[in-house]
Amino acid sequence: MKRKKDDLLKQPRRGIVCAGNWLLDYVNFIPTYPEAGNLVTIEKLSTGFGGCAHNVVADLAGLKTDLPLYACGCIGSDSPGNDIMKLLLKLNIDATGMERTNQPTSYTQVMSDSSHATRTFFHNRGANALLNVDHLMKVNAPAKIFHLGYLLLLDALDADDGQYGTRAARALHDLQQKGYLTSVDVVSEESDRFRKIVLPSLRYIDYFIINEVEAGKCFGYSLRSADGKILLPKVAEAAEFLISHGVRRVCAIHFPEGGYALTKEGETRFVPSIRIPASGIVSSVGAGDAFTAGMLYALHENYSLTQALRIGAASAYYNLKSPTSTGGAPRLTQIEEFIKTHYE
Repeated sequence: MKRKKDDLLKQPRRGIVCAGNWLLDYVNFIPTYPEAGNLVTIEKLSTGFGGCAHNVVADLAGLKTDLPLYACGCIGSDSPGNDIMKLLLKLNIDATGMERTNQPTSYTQVMSDSSHATRTFFHNRGANALLNVDHLMKVNAPAKIFHLGYLLLLDALDADDGQYGTRAARALHDLQQKGYLTSVDVVSEESDRFRKIVLPSLRYIDYFIINEVEAGKCFGYSLRSADGKILLPKVAEAAEFLISHGVRRVCAIHFPEGGYALTKEGETRFVPSIRIPASGIVSSVGAGDAFTAGMLYALHENYSLTQALRIGAASAYYNLKSPTSTGGAPRLTQIEEFIKTHYE
């Protein structure tokens, strides 16, 4: 997989690299999230692999197309790390960019609240904290898109850089110089770090696909009203803010009610979600990554903005019916049928 930079730039580009977080998810199903100091019963436990890079590349593999897929990240030299490598082999994903380390494979305890269809995460960074610029630059796959996530959860890449602001921004700049279109996702967390860590990378991002909470944190304002309703004018303002601060091609913001996208040229689209009753949602873990995977496939294939949002929405819809982050990943043929039934 090693090629000279000049040779890489001359080749026809096809495929998607997914780099960033790899981890084991322990999804705990609880009737409701308790107040501090109180107890709640774990009614069921499911385990599965998670993290942005894993979820997106596994969802892309689930489409069952001939799109070349590549994995990049840091995992432990432990049993979960072995299982991740076996999974990549099973899914026919190029794992040359995966590095085994002496740190344990990362894991997350997920609390899935069935009453409110929400989830809360308790995360151990593990080997993911080691992923740095050098790891990303070793990838020389002739892919078209390089997807990285999650910012704010990759310690080495979130670190300060005197020239670019963050190490992630430096890496994204260098990846663009190698000929990749860059895509980025961030994690939803309770912090004031969004503007410091995310904004320096925007000028080196071609596709920025995030949820309404993350977009609001970057923008500086909530995109929901006091009673929880999504404010589409605010969503549009946030997308305009992110484009004006550097996003080079498309900014997409997704939320349970739908998805909104804005291009650098000013094209805008909103696609509503096909809602599922709360009783029909098994888990929302990985729904945002499923949306991202659908959009990235569509953007890679040069579909219209409307169709990209529809494919993202359909991918997320199927994800909600599975307890794990990628167990509901649909084939492309399922998505196409879903769109015909619900949107056309």
